[in-house]
Amino acid sequence: MSDQPSEASRPPEKPRGADTPRPPEPPAAAEAAGTPAANEPGPSEARTAGATPADTARPSPAQASDGRRQRAQAAQQAGQPGSPWQHGAGAPAAKDDGMTARLRPPPPPLIRPAVLGSVLATALLSALFLSDGLGVNLLIVAVPASLAAFFAAQAAGRRLRPWTATWAVGGLALLAVPALRDAGWPTFLAVVSAFALGSLALHGSRSWPGVLIGSLGLFDSVVPGIIWGVRGVRARAGGSRANWGATLRTTAVALVLLVVFGTLFASADAAFAELLSSLMPEASVGAGPWRTLLFALGLAGALAAAHAAAAPVRWDGLTVRPGKPRGRAEWALPLIVLNLLFAAFITLQLVVLFGGYDKVRDVTGLSHAEYARQGFWQLLWATLLTLLVIALALRWAPRGGTGDRTLVRSVLGPLCVLTLVVVASALRRMDLYVDEYGLTRLRISVAAMELWLGVVLILILAAGVFGARFLPRAVAVSAAAGVLAFGLISPDGLIAEQNVQRFEDGRSTSIDIDYVKDLSADAVPALDRLPEPERSCALRFIQNDVLHDDTPWYATSWGEARAKEILEKRPVKGDGSDCYRVGREGAGDGYEPDDDGYDPY
Repeated sequence: MSDQPSEASRPPEKPRGADTPRPPEPPAAAEAAGTPAANEPGPSEARTAGATPADTARPSPAQASDGRRQRAQAAQQAGQPGSPWQHGAGAPAAKDDGMTARLRPPPPPLIRPAVLGSVLATALLSALFLSDGLGVNLLIVAVPASLAAFFAAQAAGRRLRPWTATWAVGGLALLAVPALRDAGWPTFLAVVSAFALGSLALHGSRSWPGVLIGSLGLFDSVVPGIIWGVRGVRARAGGSRANWGATLRTTAVALVLLVVFGTLFASADAAFAELLSSLMPEASVGAGPWRTLLFALGLAGALAAAHAAAAPVRWDGLTVRPGKPRGRAEWALPLIVLNLLFAAFITLQLVVLFGGYDKVRDVTGLSHAEYARQGFWQLLWATLLTLLVIALALRWAPRGGTGDRTLVRSVLGPLCVLTLVVVASALRRMDLYVDEYGLTRLRISVAAMELWLGVVLILILAAGVFGARFLPRAVAVSAAAGVLAFGLISPDGLIAEQNVQRFEDGRSTSIDIDYVKDLSADAVPALDRLPEPERSCALRFIQNDVLHDDTPWYATSWGEARAKEILEKRPVKGDGSDCYRVGREGAGDGYEPDDDGYDPY
């Protein structure tokens, strides 16, 4: 049925020009006061010249209801001008004036037993496995949390879409990095990125505001999720007390049987006792508060994920109005000048970019390190600022028709291509520096960042050809893929491998022991190839951390387990007294400061 009133039931309209119309009232205020909006006929204004008493009779309740509905719809369509944030199409209307309230969907259905079971499993596994560190335990905890979100979405009638599956699979893949690598910095990036992808999988965002805010939108569901869970437990407990009692009794009997017979079997067989002790986490009174906190965090996180899956906030409803279109000359002239500047810079760079060190020395008179250190950071900032310029240029670009679109593509396309050459020049400078002084964590990090910025530029070029609708999600996917690749290549292992290779090839007279000894256990396979005493000096601190640490299996990464196996077969030699002179000749490799003592690498 239609929500529009019929012609017979509509209240009579006020003729045009009868009097001066009043300024329009805000729709929300008109609706809250129960009065008609401006320029809309009210019961007292329905009289026209020459109307009979029957024509001016008070409208019936049905007519009044239809009139209020019509005025509310007209007010909703008119909106409130002047706000840069507007409610997106397709999102439900709300009585509350708050922006967040207008974006919220209807309340989710009552929480189901399958969701409750998955939430409790997540909380218990968090308390048991997350207290000793990070490893495969993150994947173990993520599985029941994902099931809770899946069951909640299924109960709410949501379907699994391709992008939802992409975000979910990507988030779980990122949680494999802590299980594989011992280094803390790629693990941190992977865990944060996995959280962002999981939040996107629950909210299904596709616009720029939706992707940016939706990646953190899970925090918004924490309090509503807890309230939803408490209400669901109360409702189900009140209606089925007998079932809850049977469940508790069954659980208690199962636990008693497991404890009794498990204790008997463990005392009867030492191998079985060792297996149980390695599989089960250790419980102590001192760790009780910490495990209680982890239980609460796991419970709140799983409830937030389930609530967001059942009733996701529509962050795509947040839209930013485009800026005022500029004239063609006003918009294009500054960008054309910038393109010419880029072209002049790149013309000189191409010779150096492909000419090698001899060209660098002939043209500039600088060494490898001096040339690379002179401009890498400037080129990195130039890339970032160019992306900002492109974003602002698109905001104020002329939008009159096909000619304007052609102008935008012809100006911004070359700017993206020229910036890609700047990215290549920056990476070449870093390559020269690493070839001279070796690889470090900072160098590999900024090089990876510059490489990802180049990928973003390529995506912008593709958006100019195929359309920009896919661009926000494509940029998010590229960032997550970059973090995953960065963790899987093992940065610490790559750093150790490159420095050991330089030492073996004779490009460095010694290896910087002061630096490599602080790497993680991921570097052990490469450092194990060093001759003595360099090997023992480089591995002494890592061996103390690996062999003397009783971390359980679920908090031990594959890199740490492999390092432990290597060091158990070939432990370090000596007492470390020789390490004060080993590697001192090359201790400055990569740390050659300027005259003021500052080194950006």
